[in-house]
Amino acid sequence: MTDEVTIHVHKGLGRITLTRPAALHALNAPMCETILSALERWAGDPTVYLVMIEHEEGTRGFCAGGDIRMLADSGAGDASEARAFFNVEYRMNAALKAFPKPVLAIMDGVTMGGGVGLSVHGSHRIATERTVFAMPETGIGLFPDVGGGWFLPRLAGELGTWLALTGARLKGADVAAARVATHFLPSELVANLKKQVEGADFSVGAAELLNEILRGLTHSVPMGSFESHRAVIDACFRFDTAEEIVAALQADGGEWASAQVATLATKSPETVKVALRQLREGGRLTDFRDNMRMEYRIGWRKVQSHDFLEGVRAVIIDKDNAPVWAPARLEAVTDADVDRYFAPLGADELEFD
Repeated sequence: MTDEVTIHVHKGLGRITLTRPAALHALNAPMCETILSALERWAGDPTVYLVMIEHEEGTRGFCAGGDIRMLADSGAGDASEARAFFNVEYRMNAALKAFPKPVLAIMDGVTMGGGVGLSVHGSHRIATERTVFAMPETGIGLFPDVGGGWFLPRLAGELGTWLALTGARLKGADVAAARVATHFLPSELVANLKKQVEGADFSVGAAELLNEILRGLTHSVPMGSFESHRAVIDACFRFDTAEEIVAALQADGGEWASAQVATLATKSPETVKVALRQLREGGRLTDFRDNMRMEYRIGWRKVQSHDFLEGVRAVIIDKDNAPVWAPARLEAVTDADVDRYFAPLGADELEFD
């Protein structure tokens, strides 16, 4: 157990509340272990009808990700702590994906990295005007994990590829317009939502009653602001090599496309290629657990990679935002460089109970 997440059951509602505000509720291994244990208990508990995931009232964020500094410190050594964290976090992601009852995640604030994995696999996902969604990992030499290989390629068109490679942010209603969230709700109504959920009798049909509550509170979702760029996104990010994507954006020549080229030029070339392959392979998989096994293979090795350690140095430690990637150019990253991240781990493969 940990005091950074609280677990509570009342009137058939299983409640997971993140209580680590100083770190914007970023996940660590004890938090993931506590959440995983609760999900495993509740999955087979006939007295629990619904799970709600939230952050502590009066604090910022929903969940800003994982403990990146720990991952880098561990990766600079034997990486055992980092790998243990991925092991429990990814099993938690899989438990959420397979959970047999409705899961309501209230993404009211920053929702990045690990916070995405804690919410996007649930059945009901609430965005507010304060929601900021992103998978920014290519900017620190990591990769869009926590099931990114599964859910990103299943967004409309090539939205997921664009989000994964560039680390672009979606805000407010755009999170629901992209279907990362299922509903949009003004933050001033979140307390009302929670009150109705707390007082409902979900024993008569949890999904139906939750849908009824949400129909009475949530607002219609306008067209996403990214839609004006969808034709370019779908045309340019459809390729299976990063070089082709960049070339297509350059050939487009528009202001927005040129901005994407400039953004991609700041990212780890190796990680861009790893992430692209991750999404393409994940899009073809039919079992979410296989996707998480693939991501575990990547994460096992990525935490000890030059680009991850350099990215954390530049962005989080020294804050000079001037990482020196190696290789420095997409063209210098070979197929073999990418292949090694996807190689089987033998006895160290991620296992599910």
